[in-house]
Amino acid sequence: MFDEALKEIEPKFFSGLRRIMQINSVKGEAQPNAPFGLGPKKALEETLNLAKELGFTTKIINGAMGYAQLGDDNENYIGVVGHIDVVPEGTDWDYPPFDLTLDNDVFYGRGVLDNKGPIIANLYALYLLREMNYPFTKTIRIIFGTDEESGSADIPLYLKEEVPPMYGYTPDCKYPAVYGERGVLGLSIKTKLSDNSQNVLTDFSANFDRSAVPDTLHYSISNKAFDIKGKRAPSNAPDMGENVITYFANEAKDNPEVTGEFKDYLTWLAKSLHLQHDGAGLNINFFDEESGYLSLTPCSLFFDNQEATLNLSMRYPVSTKKEDIINILNTQLPKNSTMEVTRDMPSTNFDKEHPMVKTMTEVYEYATGLDGTPVTTTGATYARSMPNIMAFGPSFPGQKGIAHNKNEYMDKKDLLKNLEIYTYLLSELGK
Repeated sequence: MFDEALKEIEPKFFSGLRRIMQINSVKGEAQPNAPFGLGPKKALEETLNLAKELGFTTKIINGAMGYAQLGDDNENYIGVVGHIDVVPEGTDWDYPPFDLTLDNDVFYGRGVLDNKGPIIANLYALYLLREMNYPFTKTIRIIFGTDEESGSADIPLYLKEEVPPMYGYTPDCKYPAVYGERGVLGLSIKTKLSDNSQNVLTDFSANFDRSAVPDTLHYSISNKAFDIKGKRAPSNAPDMGENVITYFANEAKDNPEVTGEFKDYLTWLAKSLHLQHDGAGLNINFFDEESGYLSLTPCSLFFDNQEATLNLSMRYPVSTKKEDIINILNTQLPKNSTMEVTRDMPSTNFDKEHPMVKTMTEVYEYATGLDGTPVTTTGATYARSMPNIMAFGPSFPGQKGIAHNKNEYMDKKDLLKNLEIYTYLLSELGK
């Protein structure tokens, strides 16, 4: 039905997306009217400039979020909520991180998958339908956020001025429709090392980021230097990466100069966490049929003033209680340790019987020929913060560990398939 129009719109879509991709929208210091820094705000302004050029009504809310809207009902609207902030680019890219580069039918650039590509695809899907004078009866609002990667503090700022969508989706996870998101815990474990044995560690640095498995680490024992190279992956898919924190512990514990409480600590860290992404090393490998196993990874480690601080990122099954995890963990810590919860996002469930979910299933199966049975995820999306929202796309089954990596990419055919899926979905939801 839309095949010819989708083909015609491709160059315009790629050009518009590149404008937004070329802006470094990593979170920065808060500025007046730019609560998450100048980069995200600049990207938001340019996105709304693009939307205005495409003929949409636009608005910025509290410098934090903005929208492009088709329709006049500001109280009852369908929301598509994505984000244009991105994680830091990291190192070792083979392509410019802040651009849209096409190489052998693959697009590269920070945000092409997470989440500039998918949310801009929704903007152009709505534009295509409007240009075809598609008969909408409902208002549709494409909402652009600027703090999803750092905690979604933009959502409360939006909700101070705007009512939430009646229902809608965020194109920031995977296909098919995602009705449930597993619980998220961030934990900080502090361990006293009181016998000065840690002093043999004369240098220690790594590329720590809460959102990713760290992949480079440098350390020195008695001024002898060592480097560890791992594999970066999103923190919610630790099995796709190689975590340098646990490789460091596994390696350094056997250094003959490592003794005492420092050796005991590294031995505990290696035994509890090295290559044990389901929490089995800490006796917390919870499981349920809808979610699968708990997922766990260390995301940072610091040594300071005779104390080690280990930060963990965890996703747990929708049927598991946070309190059960914490109670068990308190029995598994090394001696002289305390634990603090630094991030707490309960699991979410969207009604699988909602008409939108049925429509998503039908559209996905029509466009791909794949099974559209709704699923759960380890990811954390705007669905946790924005009422009445669930996740839908953009990654297809089997595609993991791409978003926060170097050379973030999206196959051209997959990006265009997203454009097609969202066009058909919005045509159905807006009837």
